[in-house]
Amino acid sequence: MRLLEQHLSYAVAVLASASSHLCNRAMRSAQNLGIHLLVLTSLAAAQDIPGKRIPSVNMLPAPLITVTRGKAGTVDLHFRVGGGFHINSNTPKSEFLIPTVLKLTAPTDIVVGKVIYPPGEEMSFAFAPSEKLSVYSGAFILGVVVRPLASVVPGKYAFHGQLKYQACDKAACYPPKQTPVDFEVKVVKGVAAHRKNPGQSPHVHR
Repeated sequence: MRLLEQHLSYAVAVLASASSHLCNRAMRSAQNLGIHLLVLTSLAAAQDIPGKRIPSVNMLPAPLITVTRGKAGTVDLHFRVGGGFHINSNTPKSEFLIPTVLKLTAPTDIVVGKVIYPPGEEMSFAFAPSEKLSVYSGAFILGVVVRPLASVVPGKYAFHGQLKYQACDKAACYPPKQTPVDFEVKVVKGVAAHRKNPGQSPHVHR
C-alpha cells in the first residue's frame, strides 16, 4: 500500500512539473509575441512620423504632341527628383542597383519605339565613397518615340504607364517605388502629296 502511495505521489509530481513547464513556455511565447507586435507597431508608427521626408519622383504635365500617322514622333516627358535625393540612372554601374525604367501601355495601332534615357551623372556618396554611381537628380527628361500606323483614325490617344525607380539619399537607399505616367498624343492625317500633271511630250501632234 505504501509503495502505491509513493508511485502516485511521483506521478502527481511529474504532472505538476510538466504542467508548470508548459505554462512557463506558454508565458514566454506570449511575451515574445507581445514584444514582436510591439516592435512591428513601433516600426509602423515610425513610418508615419510627421515631417519625415519621403523620397519621390514627380512627373510634370506633358504638353499635347501632334504626330502624323504613318510617321514617328518623339514625346519629351519631364520628371523631377525630390530635393536631397537621387535615383539610379537607366544604366547603373552595378548589377545590384535597380535601374530607372519607363513602362508604357500604348493604344491600339500606335507603336511605342525606344525610350531615350539621358546619361546619368557620376557621383559618389558616403555609403560608397570609393565608387562613382550613375544617377539622376533634380530635373531630367525622357524621350518616347511613338509611331501611329497609317490606318489610325485621327484624334487624341492616351498613354499610361509607370516610371519605376529606386531613390537614395547621401546615407542610404529606400525601397523601389513607381510614379504613374500619363500623356496624350494627337494623331493627324498629314498633308496629302500634291500630284503634278505629267508634262506633255513635245512630239505630240496637235
